[in-house]
Amino acid sequence: MSKVLVTGGTGYIGSHTVVELINEGFEVVIVDNLSNSNVEVLNGIEKITGVRPVFENIDCVDYVAMDNMMDKYGEIDAIIHFAASKAVGESVEKPLLYYRNNLVSLINLLQLMPVHKIKNFVFSSSCTVYGQPDILPVTENAPIKPALSPYGNTKQIGEEIIRDTIYANPTNYQSIILRYFNPIGAHASAEIGELPNGVPNNLLPFVTQTAIGIRKQLQVFGNDYDTPDGSCIRDYIHVVDLAKAHVVAVKRMLTGKSKDSLEIFNLGTGRGLSVLEIIKTFEEVNQVKVPYKIVSRREGDIEKVWADPTFANEVLGWKAVETVEETLRSAWAWELNLAKLRN
Repeated sequence: MSKVLVTGGTGYIGSHTVVELINEGFEVVIVDNLSNSNVEVLNGIEKITGVRPVFENIDCVDYVAMDNMMDKYGEIDAIIHFAASKAVGESVEKPLLYYRNNLVSLINLLQLMPVHKIKNFVFSSSCTVYGQPDILPVTENAPIKPALSPYGNTKQIGEEIIRDTIYANPTNYQSIILRYFNPIGAHASAEIGELPNGVPNNLLPFVTQTAIGIRKQLQVFGNDYDTPDGSCIRDYIHVVDLAKAHVVAVKRMLTGKSKDSLEIFNLGTGRGLSVLEIIKTFEEVNQVKVPYKIVSRREGDIEKVWADPTFANEVLGWKAVETVEETLRSAWAWELNLAKLRN
C-alpha cells in the first residue's frame, strides 16, 4: 500500500482529497496546524471511508518537527502539499504572514524530500498565477502575469522554487503542479465541506452562511466589471472533482507515466460563471433567498478567468464531471448538516 503525506489535510480541499486517496487504497498521513480547519474533520473522513487517517498537529514551517514526523512514519511515497494561507484580501493586508507560511513550508518539504527518499510531489497552485489573462479560456501556456496579490505571488514563487529545485536535482524529484480554478461544493454525504475559521473569505461559504442566517448579508465586490452582469467571472469546480485529480496525479507519478520531471495542469470546468449567476443559481436549486448588496471592488480581485482544461483532460486523464447545480446543492446540504451539529 502506497503512503501519501497530505499537508493541510484537514482543510477544505485537503480533506476531500484524503477521502479520495483512502477510497483508492492509499495509506494517508495528515499534517495540519489547524490554523484554518478543525480536527473534527477527521470524524467526517472516518464516517465516509471507514478509516481514520493518521493525524499530526504540526506547522510545516517547523523544519525539525517535519523531519521527526517523516522519520516516525517511514517510507512515504508521495507528498501532496496543500498547507498554505489562501485568502487574497488577507494577503494584501498581511503579506509577511503569507510569504512565511507559503514559502518556508514549501522549502522545508523540498529540503526534506531527498533526506527521506521521497521523490513525488503534488503542488497545490492556483489560476491566480495567470493574473488577468489576455486570452480566455486560459491554457497552461498562458503567460504568467505580475501577481495582483501577495497570495498569488506566493503561488508564482512556489512554482519557480519547484522548477529550480528539479532543474538542479532532476533525479531526486518529480512534481505535478495543479493550478486550481475555484473549488466549491461539498462531499455528497454532507459529512465534510468548506468550514473556514471565522468570517469566510470565499464566496460559497458566505452564500450558504447568509442563506441560513449566520450572516446578515452577502457582499458582492463590484458590479462595474467588463462582464455581462458587471460581477467577476470565475470557473467554479466541484471540490470532489478537484480532489480526484490529485489521486490521478499521484498515480501518474508512481506508475512512471509522467512525461517530464515537472508537469503542470489547469483544473477547471472550462465554463465561466459570474458571482451574480452563482447566487441566482444557488437560490433556484435550493429554494432559498440570499440577501446581498453590491459594494466597491476588492483589491487583488481578477475580473474574469476560466480554464481551458483540454490538457488535463487528454494528458492527465482527468475531467470535471459534476454540474454547477449539483455542486451548489451539495454546498447547501453541508451547511444544513452543520446547522444540525450546532444545535
